[in-house]
Amino acid sequence: MNPKSVVIEGKNLNIGYRRGKREETVHHHLNFSLYRGELTCLLGANGAGKSTLLRTLAAVQPSLSGEISLLGKSLSGYSPKERSRAIGIVLTDKTQAGGLSVRELVALGRQPHTGFFGRLSREDNEKIEYALQAVGIADKASKYTAELSDGERQKVMIAKALVQECPLILLDEPTAFLDVVSRIEIMTLLHRLAGEEQRAILMSTHDIEQALVLGDRLWLMKKGEGLECGVTEDLILAHKMDNLFPHDDIRFDSMHGIYSPAVKGNKCIYLEATDETLRHWTQNAMNRNGYLCLGLSDAAREQCLPVVNVQAANRLVVTLGTTSEIYSSFESLLASPLLAGKL
Repeated sequence: MNPKSVVIEGKNLNIGYRRGKREETVHHHLNFSLYRGELTCLLGANGAGKSTLLRTLAAVQPSLSGEISLLGKSLSGYSPKERSRAIGIVLTDKTQAGGLSVRELVALGRQPHTGFFGRLSREDNEKIEYALQAVGIADKASKYTAELSDGERQKVMIAKALVQECPLILLDEPTAFLDVVSRIEIMTLLHRLAGEEQRAILMSTHDIEQALVLGDRLWLMKKGEGLECGVTEDLILAHKMDNLFPHDDIRFDSMHGIYSPAVKGNKCIYLEATDETLRHWTQNAMNRNGYLCLGLSDAAREQCLPVVNVQAANRLVVTLGTTSEIYSSFESLLASPLLAGKL
């Protein structure tokens, strides 16, 4: 039983669309909970229904049936103003508020508390300053939003959600257009804010690697199969990631937490290495070039298969039968005639 406080939960929830009198159901019978202090990552293939679920949780579109409770009260029982104080939303779309300064845009997040024409109090201004500092964008406060990088704009939108003082923040692909450094910064920021601010944060993402590192929980969504929810490591080690993407040529590497093409080599070598890093990258090079890597055994020489012994990045030894060659780079290793079985 999770001792953390539940912010939002769904029970027997059906989500989808109503088109006139016809219902188009995307998922049936979803059951889930989001907890304070946790970053939860929603993963799944395009078209799996992730955005539909986020829009339903944000009350942007109604559920078809079932229950959603927010802080113990039915989501449908919240007024728009009450929802704006309880749910912060950050969408993938790039903000069109380029003519506003960073501080002005973040200040809009106080509208649920001040009203559209409300004046900012000293307390409001303190919360704005705090949010700017929390996301690391205070030094850009006077700049126009249009002058910022994509990563900086996402930080501004997160700051705007923070000043709403919402216990729940929903983000739809917040790192979709960002470079690798910005993706890591945003994901790290969200994980930190979830813990420090005791918010429940749910984000959809295709950044699997960072989700597995920084997500406290995962929601795995497959089209027509609903959700698998749990602590990240529980789901990985239960092999729930293996079939998340329905493609025979894609495999999940549970050791390194990545998806990669399935190896379909028709040549074999025996591989040994002095450490796991050398083994991983040697196997990467071998697999890419059509070689299956087997564990070294006494049978290796009996079967006359090449043996690759990696002692260092610049000392790669290939042995075939009684002949050995030493190579100083992977470029020269891959060109070795011994790999091709030629003495």
